[in-house]
Amino acid sequence: MVSAVGFLTIGVILALLLTNRVTAVVALAGVPVLGALVAGFTPSEIGTYVGEGLGGVAGVAAMFVFAIVYFGVMRDAGLFDPIITRIVAFAGNAPTTICVATTVLAVAAHLDGAGATTFLITIPAMLPLFDRLGMSRLVLASCVGLGAGVMNVLPWGGPAARAATTAETEANDLWVPLIPAQAVGLLTAVLIAWLLGHREQRRLAGVPRRDRAQTAVPAGGEKGDRSGGRPSSAPPSAAPPSSGAAGNEPASRLERPRLFWFNAALTVALIACLVSEVAPPETLFMAAVVVALVVNYPGMKRQTERIEAHARGAMLMATTLLAAGAFLGILEGTGMIEAMARDAAELIPDGAAPALPLIAGILGVPLSLLFGPDAYYFGVLPVLIGVGEEFGVSGADIAQASLLGEETMGFPISPLTGSFFLLVGLAEVDIGRHIRHLIGWAWLASVVMLAAAVATGAIPLWAS
Repeated sequence: MVSAVGFLTIGVILALLLTNRVTAVVALAGVPVLGALVAGFTPSEIGTYVGEGLGGVAGVAAMFVFAIVYFGVMRDAGLFDPIITRIVAFAGNAPTTICVATTVLAVAAHLDGAGATTFLITIPAMLPLFDRLGMSRLVLASCVGLGAGVMNVLPWGGPAARAATTAETEANDLWVPLIPAQAVGLLTAVLIAWLLGHREQRRLAGVPRRDRAQTAVPAGGEKGDRSGGRPSSAPPSAAPPSSGAAGNEPASRLERPRLFWFNAALTVALIACLVSEVAPPETLFMAAVVVALVVNYPGMKRQTERIEAHARGAMLMATTLLAAGAFLGILEGTGMIEAMARDAAELIPDGAAPALPLIAGILGVPLSLLFGPDAYYFGVLPVLIGVGEEFGVSGADIAQASLLGEETMGFPISPLTGSFFLLVGLAEVDIGRHIRHLIGWAWLASVVMLAAAVATGAIPLWAS
């Protein structure tokens, strides 16, 4: 009963998000509560689960609020304009080169294995450039997601650590045999980025240059949707630089060219502190916002205007994150996740046991829509390993295959992780459109990596 309600709850949420029927807040907060009531839990119990879930995302929500304000202030001050100018000079306004550069930047930024840091570094730097050229923000989110997804296989990343714990081995032992496959995945991600850029270049060829910033569209979007489909769940954090944030002042009055090096040093210091984990991210961004406002916009009136200019996007995204916390809290507290994991693993017939590594690898990306990293690696994977061991299938093989898709290539499309909402929020894209736009490419890259792992002998095609 609990398992069935869990699957139904996630199915309804995904259907609502993918079809844009309601806002993400309504889907993520409302549907799980109804599901828990149907499963027989009392309002008091549900309240406890919601509270536990909110506690798990409170830090992320606070970080996002201050991050949106900080990067919005930096955009207002003109920090990213010289960066954009240099990238444009290097890429020659070529969407193909820009998309490749975006993916490579995401790969480099994800060397620490932290998705939140990757998105906070990459997206604010590249978003103004995409907007200036009229490129789709969905393409930006996809390029960043591909680069981060391939790098999430690293042994110090979350999925590898969880897989190693469950398989009772070292994370490095799981990763080293997958290095050739990961290298192939990097090349695949870059190639996909080039294809996405080429497609953007063809689309923009029919748009006059002066109109491009107003006609950027997502794949399947409506003309004039500059954001690539701005969501109710992830509204704009700042207005276009050309008009001034919130329309209060022209961009020329907001820019602080004399403070460029100070703002650059502040941002570099912030990122360094994030990577080195000097303090919690929300604390670092809060401090950075205070410094940025005091230095760039002294006086209560100007500071209030800058905060108000970015408050709508920050607060609405924070409500989405809190709703996601309630969703995760209910699924975990009611035992739905555990029951779903057990039932999903039991659906595999005994005759398919020798192919478990291959099955786990192929289904990794779509399973990321159903199971978060903890649910899969601590819930589903142990059952799969137990079934496999009865037929002589190595648990390490199943774990390695899982690492090529589940919450690695799949984490940029998984609403079950906090960093996913950071990705769509910073890129200001609709959740459903982002998933539809990226899932095919992410799945393709995952399957290519799996094929490379099979070809190099890291993962058996059929265990004997």
